[in-house]
Amino acid sequence: MERKYAAYVRNDAYGTMGRGSCRRRRRRCWGSRLSPWSRSGWCRRRWCWCCTTSYAGSAPSSPPRTGRTGRKITPTWSGGRKAVVRSGRFLGRVMLFCFGFYWIRETRRGFSDEVECREQADEAERPGVIVSNHVSHLDILYHMSSFFPSFVAKRSVAKLPFVGLISKCLGCVYVQRESKSSEFKGISGVVTERIQEAHQNEHSPMMLLFPEGTTTNGDYLLPFKTGAFLAKVPVRPVILRYPYKRFSPAWDSISGVRHVFLLLCQFVNHLEVTHLPVYYPSEQEKEDPQLYASNVRKLLATEGNLILSDIGLAEKRIYHAALNGNSLPRVFHEKDD
Repeated sequence: MERKYAAYVRNDAYGTMGRGSCRRRRRRCWGSRLSPWSRSGWCRRRWCWCCTTSYAGSAPSSPPRTGRTGRKITPTWSGGRKAVVRSGRFLGRVMLFCFGFYWIRETRRGFSDEVECREQADEAERPGVIVSNHVSHLDILYHMSSFFPSFVAKRSVAKLPFVGLISKCLGCVYVQRESKSSEFKGISGVVTERIQEAHQNEHSPMMLLFPEGTTTNGDYLLPFKTGAFLAKVPVRPVILRYPYKRFSPAWDSISGVRHVFLLLCQFVNHLEVTHLPVYYPSEQEKEDPQLYASNVRKLLATEGNLILSDIGLAEKRIYHAALNGNSLPRVFHEKDD
């Protein structure tokens, strides 16, 4: 079974679902980590206040427009959003620091230096979406500290304390993952319009999409969904890797509470990020989103030394059900909030 569902199997020292024993010495790190988290609490509360006041008191720089789906496109925010972006990026890095990511190794392939990368992002062919592999919930914190983009999230995320406020300030698009109704198709149209808006207007936040649709153990790359490629605009590929010795930061088959606990027990964590050049689609790729998605997926797999896998979210639920001893029918009838 582990060979079939290899993309979701944990290979660290704590074993399947992270239920291995944690040494007493490592548990002490939990206490030492609470101190920086408590110190950063004031920063988080201050930023929440900044988000609320900035968005409540700022006026959009352009009036809302109605897209092809009949929904209003989120307006571009000026001064207020700039303050939120700067403080939000700083806070994202602080949170990564508290999780033990003291140094982040970033590599830019195809760019001579940061100036060239920045100039390319300001051209007419500016990317409208960041495409990244999905390994952990920590991916959001990194992209938040680096790009501060909007992203697509489950509807229940909006109700979470602190995280929900962050997602609203980022202008996230909320979806119900299992929905196959016209509402889901409408949300897909909103995402496409948001990507096109970011492509045309440099002041609009780029979208962040994880085309795999779920997380893996970091060694594999699942099939890409076409949502990020329907807008027919250039994309910015980013590859994330989490090297580890004992505990893997990957959020694959482990509960959220235990994942955070073991992450804090590991005093130093590592993150390696590879920024690839902006991918400009050919005319054939623009007309065929599936081809566009497949080619970008192959590029990420080659540059990131990732193994291509043909399984998806349904297989992940089957694997989790088997680990928890649940019946398979329950998995397929399970609905996300």
